[in-house]
Amino acid sequence: MSSHREAPEISKDPVADSTDLYAFVSPDRPDTVTLIANYLPLQGPAAGPNFYEFGDDVLYEIHIDNNGDGKADITFQFDFSTVLQVGKTFLYNVGPITSLDAKTWNRRQFYDVTRIDWNTRGRGFDDGEGQRHRDDDGFGFGFRPKVTRLASHVSCPPCNIGPLSTPDYVSLANAAIAHLDGGGTVFAGQRAEGFYIDLGAVFDLGDLRPFQQLHNQFGLSIPELTQPAPGVNATKAVNVHSIAMQLPKNQLTAKGATPTDPSKASSVIGVWTTASRRHVGFFGRRHNHDGDDDHGKGVGPFSQVSRLGNPLFNEVLVPMENKDYWNTQPPSKDTQFAAGVQHPELSNLLPILYPGVFPKLAALNASGKARADLVAILLTGIPTGVVPGGFQNSGGSTLADLLRLNMAIPPTTTKPSNIGLIGGDAAGFPNGRRVFDDVFTIELRALAGATYGLVDPTFTPDGAATMVTDGVTTDPIDQTAEGTVKFLPSFPYLGTPHSGYNIPALADAST
Repeated sequence: MSSHREAPEISKDPVADSTDLYAFVSPDRPDTVTLIANYLPLQGPAAGPNFYEFGDDVLYEIHIDNNGDGKADITFQFDFSTVLQVGKTFLYNVGPITSLDAKTWNRRQFYDVTRIDWNTRGRGFDDGEGQRHRDDDGFGFGFRPKVTRLASHVSCPPCNIGPLSTPDYVSLANAAIAHLDGGGTVFAGQRAEGFYIDLGAVFDLGDLRPFQQLHNQFGLSIPELTQPAPGVNATKAVNVHSIAMQLPKNQLTAKGATPTDPSKASSVIGVWTTASRRHVGFFGRRHNHDGDDDHGKGVGPFSQVSRLGNPLFNEVLVPMENKDYWNTQPPSKDTQFAAGVQHPELSNLLPILYPGVFPKLAALNASGKARADLVAILLTGIPTGVVPGGFQNSGGSTLADLLRLNMAIPPTTTKPSNIGLIGGDAAGFPNGRRVFDDVFTIELRALAGATYGLVDPTFTPDGAATMVTDGVTTDPIDQTAEGTVKFLPSFPYLGTPHSGYNIPALADAST
């Protein structure tokens, strides 16, 4: 998975599990950038009576590095609170939910949005709840960053329950899109999972169904693996919870300018998301200053328990014993994980799992050369001169797992490629990430050696390196493609969540 259940401890804490991160220039509003951070993986739509929601005791954050040092220059914080509106019922709702203020909706959730400008001195405000200072900021004693409340008590939509409870879910979701003070829009709530992968096969010892007849199969005789097969999208019928923002580009740059020159480092931002919990929690009920019911808010400073920049980083490149530790670290300290990028385990496994298919990759592995191509893609951004045509999204030499986006590159609105940069589409991954980008195939091909020739012209990749895939794909235009899950042409782009009444997997099984 992109970052679903990627580490032992966070797999036990799904409400804080950051699963996917997207950052792209908005195709319908190219003067803005859209940021989407997903949490709560693999939600079954039929989840009553206690439907999914964000954690009141979790601090969710989206961070922006706009000077290339791997540290947050801007942080957006999201703090949630839950209200029981009806009471004395076990039900999530006691009738149809026809509006966000419907009296039939028992368990509602609200949130505040706060912006922290770490490099700007300001008095801001201190509510004693949402603010968290980074421990490696290097600021002198008494420095207080500028803190701005962008929105307060914004309503989340309900989960998509079914035709009786949520008869017009699209209207509910649209009503939950709110405006931010100073410009921009925000949404927080349930969405259809947009990440697609043949999860069952991939984690069955690297079975890629379109090529499974070439797998070494460990000496087993397995009839169903003697022929190629189409991929199966394991996330086709599940939902996630999304925090989405659409912001003017000049709100994300270091000097408040709108980036127009793709060759400048100032046009590039690095994005990552985190979830944090208090050191000490408590259970029971108290009433906060808004009259809402708080359960387990906790006290004391926050500790980071999850983070995500590039898809599949912790999932694939960090060994099991270090995964929980990786989730606690800031990107600025990712030098300690660089060996997993320079000499990735999966690159060494591919020639073993598929004998004779990747001989050139096997020779590259045996040479002991560090994978400078992967370091550029994942840890520094790609400098000018590597990709033909002058593309770059590098903010500097700091090794940090950030989703880097060159905001001066316009969105591709005519025939975008779902394999992004390696498909000739500079507006796609690893230049940020759009909701339809096939990040698993892109990274799998890079790990197979397809991109190493960009940094070493003497290397010619195996033919299979540019073809390998799990067989699950999507199409930005063809909405019937297997991986496509109701993507939207406008904010918040991820599709309407699957209804608990009409689950695609069950509907398919009944035919």
